[in-house]
Amino acid sequence: MNVSMQLRFKHRQQGIALVIVMIVITFLSILVAGFSYSMKVETKLARNAIYDPEMEWLGRSGIELAKYVLGQQRNIAGENNYDSLNQKWAGGPGNSNSVIADVQMDNVPLGRGSFSVKITDCERKFNVNVADEMILQQALLIMGADPSEFTTVVNSILDWIDPDDTPRTGGTESDYYEGLNPPYSAKNGPVDDMNELLLVRGVTPEMFWGPRYSGPPSVNMFSRSRHGLRERERPAYTTGLVDLFTPFGSRGINLNTASATALQVIPEIDENTAAEIIKRRAGPDGADGTLDDMPYRSPGELASVPGISPALVGQISRFFVVQSTTFEVEVTVSLDGRTRKFFAILRRLDTKNVQVLTMYWK
Repeated sequence: MNVSMQLRFKHRQQGIALVIVMIVITFLSILVAGFSYSMKVETKLARNAIYDPEMEWLGRSGIELAKYVLGQQRNIAGENNYDSLNQKWAGGPGNSNSVIADVQMDNVPLGRGSFSVKITDCERKFNVNVADEMILQQALLIMGADPSEFTTVVNSILDWIDPDDTPRTGGTESDYYEGLNPPYSAKNGPVDDMNELLLVRGVTPEMFWGPRYSGPPSVNMFSRSRHGLRERERPAYTTGLVDLFTPFGSRGINLNTASATALQVIPEIDENTAAEIIKRRAGPDGADGTLDDMPYRSPGELASVPGISPALVGQISRFFVVQSTTFEVEVTVSLDGRTRKFFAILRRLDTKNVQVLTMYWK
């Protein structure tokens, strides 16, 4: 072997050795990076685990405060027979002479952290579990849904809630859902969470969320052409099912807290009438939740609203209430720069009995 060949062989060996060294270094770097990331995750989890109990008790404290405020609201003279947006629990000014007048609900300091409480009554929407065909059709109408979908969507929702497995005309029961992938059965019972409606045939995310939905368009399963199933543009919904209905609350809508859109779920209430209902309760300044509000004391007071005759009041009063019994509580907890939201559904039976139906955090 001559000198030049020896040199080339030596250089080749050195090159191979260099490649092997680089591979080993790269591999070790990946291992070190993975180990470092794993340690960071473990450290963060351990740190969060330390804070979890304290944050949970801050959240529970906020819920207890909400229970106290809702209970004491029933003890305020002159306000114990209605719930309205100008009261303390709803974030309004409240009665300055009441026992809860000075109760702080924002940035309440406790220990090393703090919490803020927001209370929303469920009766500002219609209870989907007691909605009939008329109410559901009216909701789809004011949402701007395609009339061709009314029968399928309405009867599928009613089939989801009713206890039997017999489908209504155009409705849907378990035999349809069990053919899907993945398969599931119809609830055949009351809705416990509004998100259940997303499992109902015909209810699309756009229909459920309304203008808030920003995901990809869904296929309209009820639009067909000569060539079979096709996708077409869905209506631009002005509001969503989640804005009009709730799985909780009584059988009526609270006249003092409902939005103008929610009031129109009752077929006899059009846009102008709903605006007049809110104008009357808002008082002289025209703003809800202020000192000059004029809350309804009974559904019979609708007779004082322009456009609503005493005869009409007799027809629609069964759809309305002026007291709320079920409330959603949102507690925002802050601790050492960390925040967490706790949610609870409360049911107020009387001044001393406010029950926690559900509680969760995210």
